[in-house]
Amino acid sequence: MKKHNLLSFILLGTLLSNCGDTKNRENTIFNFDTSKISAQYQPQQTVDLTILNPKSKQVDSIVYYVNDAKVKTVKGLEKLSFELKDQKLGYQNIKALVYFEGENAETTTRIEVVSNVTPKLLKYKIVNTYPHDTASFTEGLEFYKDTLYESTGQKENSYLRKYDYKTGKIFEQINLEKDKYFGEGITFINGKLFQLTWQEKTGFIYNANTLKLEKTFTYTKDIEGWGMTNDGKYIYQSDGTEKIWKMDPETQKMVDYINVYSGNSKIKSVNELELINGKFYANIWQKDAIAVVNPQSGAVEGIIDMSGLRKLIKATPDDVLNGIAYNPKTKTIFVTGKNWDKMFEISVSE
Repeated sequence: MKKHNLLSFILLGTLLSNCGDTKNRENTIFNFDTSKISAQYQPQQTVDLTILNPKSKQVDSIVYYVNDAKVKTVKGLEKLSFELKDQKLGYQNIKALVYFEGENAETTTRIEVVSNVTPKLLKYKIVNTYPHDTASFTEGLEFYKDTLYESTGQKENSYLRKYDYKTGKIFEQINLEKDKYFGEGITFINGKLFQLTWQEKTGFIYNANTLKLEKTFTYTKDIEGWGMTNDGKYIYQSDGTEKIWKMDPETQKMVDYINVYSGNSKIKSVNELELINGKFYANIWQKDAIAVVNPQSGAVEGIIDMSGLRKLIKATPDDVLNGIAYNPKTKTIFVTGKNWDKMFEISVSE
């Protein structure tokens, strides 16, 4: 097995790409020449697009679109060589609008752009071990002003907690409404604390210093709420798929997204997020691994195999790894899991 596939196996357990899924919507006049189109491409490659004209119509021009954005108009049946370097990883919907003999017809196809990055297997070293409340179903973990905050799930026991990670002493706790909200990821930005809920499509905005609830908002996309982090300007949140969404904290509107890929495999179930030194560190639900993701492309650049921590905790297989918090003061990372009895302070290296 190649090293690249081994790393994907650590992260995924099974590969989740849909290889060979080039689709073409047939019409009776024009079609893409799919014999010249591959199912998957890498960002440095070019896709050659040719339209077949089986009925020998007199073609005036063809307008090509990628993901509904116009890319070029060509004369007659001239082929188009389209560079993929500026496209997101993931599926690209390609359309050709053909003008002929005073009429027009369209045909479509689809390709998948996958990562050309081979992830590195990163090492971790345990710096310290601290107690963790086994009643905490960890969903979000983050430092703010040198203090650790944790958000937990389960509808009957979701809360936001501020506490001393060294002793477990609770400074303050906000309980979410029972039987209504399942707490998820958190992040601090612009003096506010944002918190997600799982399937309720509801988020909360608190004053970061007082933890007073200031606003409740509804997601602008039909998605679930999972993990959360920010870069000082935008918030980034996962939804349990391969997507990481970009949100404007002022309007709470989703403005963009990336798709997370390890090689030719999309990485689904992206969960807790933390932005560390310009890279997303992401838990993958039900996997004892953390993916290091390029925030511009979505390519997995590194994988940290955390399975060794299981030997050091009292937990069931259902008590999965979840919770990543970077402490800028110590420049170390804190990790734990749902209902784990321990939290680990680690350093990461190649």
